[in-house]
Amino acid sequence: MPRRHAPRHGSLGYSPRKRAKSPRARIRNWPEYEGEEPALLGFMGYKAGMTHVFIQEARDYSPWTGQEIMRATTIIDIPPNIITGIRGYKLTTYGYKSIGECWAGDLKPDLKRLLTLPEETDGEKSLKQFEENVFPNVDILRIFAHTQPRLVGGVPQKTPDLSEIGLGYSSIEEGFEFAKELLGKEVHVRDVFKEGQQIDVLSITKGKGFQGPVKRWGIKKLQHKSRKAVRAVGCIGPWTPSRVMWTVPRAGQMGFHQRTDFNKVILKLGEKGEEITPSGGFVRYGLVKGEYIMVDGSIPCPPKRLVLLRYAIRPKRIEIKPNITYISAESKQGD
Repeated sequence: MPRRHAPRHGSLGYSPRKRAKSPRARIRNWPEYEGEEPALLGFMGYKAGMTHVFIQEARDYSPWTGQEIMRATTIIDIPPNIITGIRGYKLTTYGYKSIGECWAGDLKPDLKRLLTLPEETDGEKSLKQFEENVFPNVDILRIFAHTQPRLVGGVPQKTPDLSEIGLGYSSIEEGFEFAKELLGKEVHVRDVFKEGQQIDVLSITKGKGFQGPVKRWGIKKLQHKSRKAVRAVGCIGPWTPSRVMWTVPRAGQMGFHQRTDFNKVILKLGEKGEEITPSGGFVRYGLVKGEYIMVDGSIPCPPKRLVLLRYAIRPKRIEIKPNITYISAESKQGD
């Protein structure tokens, strides 16, 4: 039986593989909310590292149902987010267009590192103008939230990360009242997600720079007597048409792309980071001091990078109740 060989690996669905514009991911779509009470549909945090846990398998279709199994998990350092503004969108023939926004009164001074803000912002006046002039024409509401990196031990930055987060509501009036209550306040992750819930994780992958087709696409190397090159494709295309097709494996940027991991399960929501922090801290991150979220499996980004979490846009119709029996706090320094 000859050895099976594939000429190229890597999905073309991710092409073109360009560098992301920013190390901060952005969410382009939000799921349809099915709850009765209005809620935030997303949250932000920073990846701290990975560890492993033992859980009791509760899925009926698993061959290890009822047994204790080991799972790799990711720890996300996730301090409270602050709601800083509300934005309204109107549906036009070219899609949703922003028609107005309002900001909270007492904005954090660190936001001046990110935005050009007025010296004094009257939150009540801004909200009243938005409610009278903008809200009657609004079709969709979103809120602005920012992180607090000063509360995170392993992220050496002071500038907060600002992002737009979707709102889930049954009527737009109900959603606006909910947004007004949150404006200018801190929101904790336990107010948005719960243990066992499926979420989507969006982030920017680790950058690997300019790489050749062998590493970038997984093609086979040519023989050592090959003409001109060994780590290249044997033929880049026919004479006619006289151009290189986009499907041909070529060298280029590898990594630093935005990726989405679907249906990641929340195993634990914690408030004391020391209970899961290894001795000496996480590798290339340090200590987790406050609130954290434990996600099953890995997520596509290096430590210290911003992670966006949202409600699952295409969840599996199963109910998962995580039962953790052991959390490893051993140092992974030698791994």
